[in-house]
Amino acid sequence: MPITLATWNINSVRLRADLVTKLMRQDSPDILCLQECKSPVDKIPVSVFAALGYEYMVARGEKGYNGVAIFSRLPMEEAAAEDFAKLGHARHIAARFHNGLIVHNFYVPAGGDVPDREKNEKFGQKLDYLSDMATYFKTNAPQKSVLVGDLNIAPREDDVWDHKKMLKVVSHTTIEVEALAQVQDAGGWVDVTRQDIPEGRLYSWWSYRARDWDAADKGRRLDHIWATKDIAPSASASRILREARGWDKPSDHAPVFATFDL
Repeated sequence: MPITLATWNINSVRLRADLVTKLMRQDSPDILCLQECKSPVDKIPVSVFAALGYEYMVARGEKGYNGVAIFSRLPMEEAAAEDFAKLGHARHIAARFHNGLIVHNFYVPAGGDVPDREKNEKFGQKLDYLSDMATYFKTNAPQKSVLVGDLNIAPREDDVWDHKKMLKVVSHTTIEVEALAQVQDAGGWVDVTRQDIPEGRLYSWWSYRARDWDAADKGRRLDHIWATKDIAPSASASRILREARGWDKPSDHAPVFATFDL
């Protein structure tokens, strides 16, 4: 059965609930994973989404910060919620579906502005978070699993608007790219988006600071969909909904999609 999944850093699920419902109506993913919900779980407008067929939710929340949620048309139950790097942040939630599929939803720390753990505590926290992710998936070898979310790293040269200029910018530094690769290797994860779209520049985030984000097009691919090797061949129809970045009062991220024939 084909299952379409989308991941989106919504930058406040309550502030942008109308954009979430727009996506639900327009694109109708079976599973929608949100990051940076910035809301306690009991304040998420669950009934609004349930009215559109998304009757199931698993989530971890905080007031004003972080937060991850999975909404689904399909029955699911919470499978895990890890506190990597012991930050006490709501940055991970996982769901188990009736067919055995596990979906992990992550919001990896952004890492601040200075790519040096000695000068910037947030950068060290990001590297520690990624290290703990790698250890977790090495210890708990995933199968029939999908990992999605705002991983806050653009790994490939064509995942950023200018590779050379971005090498010293947090999100595209060599140490971050290597740390993300260790997470990918630890779980045997396949980058589904690049499996389907192997060549060309591809972005999912554009800064609010740009006067005309679309014309400047100084983007980064920070949002990802990965799958374990056993189900990666079933993936297709990967895409990034760039138009959502231009919706009224948008998130600075665009939704990323993939379909799995399970």
